[in-house]
Amino acid sequence: MKTRAWIRLPSGKHLDLINPDPQAWLDSDLADRLSRTYRWGGESCWARPLSVAQHSLNVLALRSTMADPALSNGAALRELLHDGEEGLLAFDCISPLKAVLGAPFKAVSDRLTDAIVQRYQLPAWDDMDYRLHKLADELIAASEAVHCAGWPRNEVLDVLQIKLPILEEDPLAEIYDCQPWEPWAPDVACERFLEKLISLKPSST
Repeated sequence: MKTRAWIRLPSGKHLDLINPDPQAWLDSDLADRLSRTYRWGGESCWARPLSVAQHSLNVLALRSTMADPALSNGAALRELLHDGEEGLLAFDCISPLKAVLGAPFKAVSDRLTDAIVQRYQLPAWDDMDYRLHKLADELIAASEAVHCAGWPRNEVLDVLQIKLPILEEDPLAEIYDCQPWEPWAPDVACERFLEKLISLKPSST
């Protein structure tokens, strides 16, 4: 009997996690799953954990402040979807575990990433764009560790090996008039992520 490797999405569509079809999900499926996939192994110093959807919006918000000229829609969408495969898997694997899971896990993750790139016609990274993306991603990660997951500040450097400063201001607070660094409820994260996704994606997708 063939092993089942597909999942049923909120829309009722099926996604094969091993051989993903770029058209196998709706935008709302991706937003919903990213809003229910949690950072930091689900650990939080708030009443709820931080979603990958909220993290992705925050990386985009910070990266946008570094852009001169402004990010194109394609570049902004690439930032928004930089962890998109985690939503399709419903799993944000912490780095030490990812290294242990090794090549098979990476192959599944890479195929899902490729499907997202194809679906949303994401531009390839160039060296400068990727460096700025990693800077924004790590700044947000260092800040989430302290403000969202409750890590001591010294452990951000000593354990996570992130040498960047910890942001005190949450880039999303002014945009959404929300409590700085407080994880959003899944329905709120889903709605805000989906709104941004629809505003940026090519009309042909």
